[in-house]
Amino acid sequence: MKRALWIAVAASMLACAPQAGAQGYPDRPVKVLVPLAPASAIDIVARLVGEKMGAILGQNFYVEDQPGAAGMIAMRAAARAAPDGYTLVAVNDSVITMVPNMKADAGYDPLKDFAPIAQLIGIPLGLIANPEFPAKDVAELVALARAKPGSIDYASGGVGSPQHVAMELLARAAGVQMTHVPYRGVTAAVNEVVGGHVPIAFTALSAVGPLLADKRVRLLATSASTRVPQFPDTPTVAESGIPGFSFVAWGALLAPANTPPDIIAKLNAAALAALRDPAVRDKLISVGFSIAESTPEQLAETMRRDHARMGELIRSAHIGE
Repeated sequence: MKRALWIAVAASMLACAPQAGAQGYPDRPVKVLVPLAPASAIDIVARLVGEKMGAILGQNFYVEDQPGAAGMIAMRAAARAAPDGYTLVAVNDSVITMVPNMKADAGYDPLKDFAPIAQLIGIPLGLIANPEFPAKDVAELVALARAKPGSIDYASGGVGSPQHVAMELLARAAGVQMTHVPYRGVTAAVNEVVGGHVPIAFTALSAVGPLLADKRVRLLATSASTRVPQFPDTPTVAESGIPGFSFVAWGALLAPANTPPDIIAKLNAAALAALRDPAVRDKLISVGFSIAESTPEQLAETMRRDHARMGELIRSAHIGE
């Protein structure tokens, strides 16, 4: 009888353990890995949202950038981290939907190795060019590319990055060939366009404003289906002779798989509260992001849907081959 009673008590304690853990969580700083370079869109979002989440939950949320290998280094580290809520990863969609569909040796399963917390933002891209590049809009870019196939280089943050996939989709839709020049992160790619070493690139609009103000780049078009409010005078790619073109990346917050559901729920609530804070929200919108709040379940469905869609698209377009 005593043994049976002890087993019942032990089982009850185990059943209550996750809830007890969430009640005391977090009791130390939380690391947020970013698989991209400093000043990338996800780095900016992770710092803004993470700082507010830390204030809400009473602990420091600190960002650790681990760029390289198209984001695979940080994603592998996040997948192997303890599922205790003290290592999270802020991602753009490329490391979930694009890179794993291009690389059989990615070293992580985007749908099995992570617990979704919340989608944070939508990321429309801007097609930028060095001011000396002769094309002033998408139509002129396409004409140049048709006249000399393969002669126009474009920069990206790496193979399988949103910038890479977006430009390949544009080239495919326009029926032209351009040459991909990958870099170790989008910040380096943008710097190469500014320096005139590579003429064009897609990049998150968060990086464009200061460069336009200083006339270090020209903004040819934006990638969303409608004009971005912060750049009302800039046409979309679809308006510029590529009907139907639309490409909007997204950013989200994940934890390692098997993180207790109550900790995930607590993180989701803090993330959504951070996004609803006027100062955070206004800052994100001001640099060209759209706010995308979600439950963990909604993010999981987005990940599954976009992973399947992007895999089909990448294979049919032979992107990355």
